[in-house]
Amino acid sequence: MCRSIKTLRPPALPEEATEEEIRAAALQYVRKVSGFRAPAAHNQEVFEQAVEAIAEATAELLGGLEVRGAAARR
Repeated sequence: MCRSIKTLRPPALPEEATEEEIRAAALQYVRKVSGFRAPAAHNQEVFEQAVEAIAEATAELLGGLEVRGAAARR
């Protein structure tokens, strides 16, 4: 969907994704879905809430994934 969002799980990354990487992916997603690179002042709060919610969901997803064979590839 959005080419700027990179895969954040092993083996695509050699180690766990950082909070910055997760937030950057969430921001790209919200930008793509909303159609706004930077929201107007009256939309700033809801834009930031969406980024935070998606970043939290992404961190939860990455924390719960079991990647079989990832340790063997390292």
